[in-house]
Amino acid sequence: MQPSLEKLRKFFRLEHENKYENTAIIGGLAKMLDYWEGEARADGVAEEVIQAVAARLRSYEKLSPEGRAESLKGLWKRIGETYPEAGQKPKTQQQPNRVNQPPRPPRPEQATPPPPEEESAPIPQEQKSQPRPQEQRKPQQQQRPAPPSPRPRSEVVPGARTSQTPAAFNADITVIQGVGPKHAESLKSLGMQTLGDMLYYFPRRYEDYSQLKPIKSLFYGEVVTVLGTVQSVHTRPIRGGKSSIVEVVINDGTGGLRLSFFNQPWVANRFKEGEAISVSGKVDQYLGRLVMNTPDWEPIEVENLHTARIVPIYALTEKVTQKWLRKIMNEVVSYWAPSVVDALPEKIKLSARLVSLSEALTQVHFPLSQSRLKAARERLGFDEIFYLQMGVLRQKRDWKDAEARRFPASTEWLGTRLSSLPFALTSAQQKALEDIRADLDSGKPMNRLVQGDVGSGKTVVAALGASIVTQDGAQAAIMAPTSILAEQHYRNFTSLLAGENGPLQKGEICLLVGSTPEAEKETIRQGLADGSIKIVIGTHAVIEPDVLFKDLEYIVIDEQHRFGVEQRKELRSKGTNPHLLVMTATPIPRSLALTVFGDLDLSVIDELPVGRQPIDTYVLRPQERERAFTMIRGQIRDGRQAFIVYPLIDESEKIEARAAVDDFEVLSNEVFPDLKLGLLHGRMKPSEKDEVMMKFRDREYDILVSTTVVEVGVDVPNSTVMLIEGADRFGLSQLHQLRGRVGRGAAQSYCLLIPTREDATENERLQAMAKTNSGFELADLDLKTRGPGEFLGTRQAGFANALKMASITDVTLIEKARTQAQALFERDPYLQLPEHALLSEAFERFWGAGKGDVS
Repeated sequence: MQPSLEKLRKFFRLEHENKYENTAIIGGLAKMLDYWEGEARADGVAEEVIQAVAARLRSYEKLSPEGRAESLKGLWKRIGETYPEAGQKPKTQQQPNRVNQPPRPPRPEQATPPPPEEESAPIPQEQKSQPRPQEQRKPQQQQRPAPPSPRPRSEVVPGARTSQTPAAFNADITVIQGVGPKHAESLKSLGMQTLGDMLYYFPRRYEDYSQLKPIKSLFYGEVVTVLGTVQSVHTRPIRGGKSSIVEVVINDGTGGLRLSFFNQPWVANRFKEGEAISVSGKVDQYLGRLVMNTPDWEPIEVENLHTARIVPIYALTEKVTQKWLRKIMNEVVSYWAPSVVDALPEKIKLSARLVSLSEALTQVHFPLSQSRLKAARERLGFDEIFYLQMGVLRQKRDWKDAEARRFPASTEWLGTRLSSLPFALTSAQQKALEDIRADLDSGKPMNRLVQGDVGSGKTVVAALGASIVTQDGAQAAIMAPTSILAEQHYRNFTSLLAGENGPLQKGEICLLVGSTPEAEKETIRQGLADGSIKIVIGTHAVIEPDVLFKDLEYIVIDEQHRFGVEQRKELRSKGTNPHLLVMTATPIPRSLALTVFGDLDLSVIDELPVGRQPIDTYVLRPQERERAFTMIRGQIRDGRQAFIVYPLIDESEKIEARAAVDDFEVLSNEVFPDLKLGLLHGRMKPSEKDEVMMKFRDREYDILVSTTVVEVGVDVPNSTVMLIEGADRFGLSQLHQLRGRVGRGAAQSYCLLIPTREDATENERLQAMAKTNSGFELADLDLKTRGPGEFLGTRQAGFANALKMASITDVTLIEKARTQAQALFERDPYLQLPEHALLSEAFERFWGAGKGDVS
């Protein structure tokens, strides 16, 4: 049977259940004709059937309940004559709930089976598990139904022990009235496949239409809701008849307001003179009169989902409209939010002053006030941070429970090492070194994050830690994300540890990258296996299966957010509980460090080495590019070098930005024909990149034209100018990393930022770059404007998506959740107490697969 006839049967069946009170559809059965006629014609339903349905339903409201029953019986009999299958009763299905193919969720109010249908009813028996849609109830009957009785077990959580979560939460969204396969496919692209997914698909923002105003008090530009009565409806052609406009005038007794609907001629049939409506939108002006263009509107007697309230605005996809999704969400939230089992212990909710989970889910979708919305967001955000903290604390304990080899370093020995360095450590470096020294001698595996600004001297500290381990005969491995950075570390480690006064011989430190010749790789593998090589520095080549260590005890991972969880596990598995040090030049805001990196002990290097000068940063308009070129020429005349960085490799039709390869020709032939330029980009082979970088380092090039490949791993102290084209296309952290490629010597250095367009010079990120050299200040701003993704990278699978509601910048909420998580963790770290059974399941559901390692 056609879907449109199936839908008709469902509404007739519901009308029968409602004793023919004309309440199956809010506003009466005739309201469904607005969309049903179009659907029926699209399904190929015979036109005479469509006309018969339309005629009966338009007169339905005027009939008595007995007359309505006879009318629907006769109409369905008429349909059955044309479509015999419409007269057949579908088989009643009574099967247990299944995870993969769940039945339609039961109505909470149907605690007992309904009475059998009377023989004379013409409407076929509908499956009893179909929920009554929210919009099909009388407006005055808005009390929330009682939640279903708890189930003893649910397969929503694999291995669940005592779950009371309704199994229907795992039901496919096609069980919802009005959601067919096509809509389900669209919603799936938004991440909604089950009823549970829909409950946690939160609005991205809200429009507050709750403040009603009289028409006489409206003023231009405000967004408001007004109530009025329709006075007139007119349609007139515009643009020579190619388009049309529907103009509706409403009046509330204080004044009139014109509503304009462009190219929507069907809207004229929806308005009736004398009808009271609620209208929400932005007040505009036309020929001196106030108007609203294409506003949201509803009859006043309808439950206000789109107007006269705080309206949720959801992220959409193609073929999904805001009004349709809002209606479906209201149906799901109203029915199922009250059924959600709150796993958070009552003691924690009281202590943290949190609302219930059911209240939070209801109010976050359809808030009744700003204060209740705020409380809902706080509760949902608290849950996310709380579960995240519980996992982080558990991982930290698991790590600390392990045993590790001790590596003591005497004060005399360490003093000798420090005196052999060509420079003195800053106080921040000394503090970080003491942290590492204590960890290595603790008998527990070190699990430390060293964060420091570009050029702050993290590598020196990591190298000194390696020397403590290798002087006792053990091995160390350093993994970097690029060959360029690995080679730079190799040079630094060699000069620091294998120089004239170093503790190691040059052959005991080796470089292993993808481009290393196979014969040399084999020699390195043998040296690591027999222990003759003490330190290996490389890229992913270090974790290849055939690379085996005799005694790996110390691991350094640089720019750790660029590596996946599995890669870090692979390297750690090559030793037995080795000490782990991770480094990042991306300054991580305190709130993020507390939350996401809470399993790591933290050392911060926030001082620059003596002699380093702040980099002068300027934002230039695109037409001022020649000024930048003049500065570059001046610096090169003084014996310096420069970078010119682009966001793209080649020009793109879709993206308006300059590109490295295209501009390289112009720069070489027209702008700097007398200078030597090199080109570096991501499509080059690793060996080609290395060759270009070496030539630039050895001053064979005056200018290096590059993409962001140069972001990390380039240490050329002689370079003093960083020109960034299309600077508005970069994040703050990326801009700061690029700026850190210069200023690595004693000479004054400069960073010049040129955006893609004139109006982008006021870009907040670019102005912030010009104001401060502090990576920590910039990190905080980047966090607020771009979210945590810039800092997390691939730290853990799915983490960025896990925080749907928590603001990682809300330090107050983070501290509150951390305090509660720590208190509970001290009493029951693995949530094994009976009263924490539900909490344990919620915790497992939050972390899920792939989030078990965040270090």
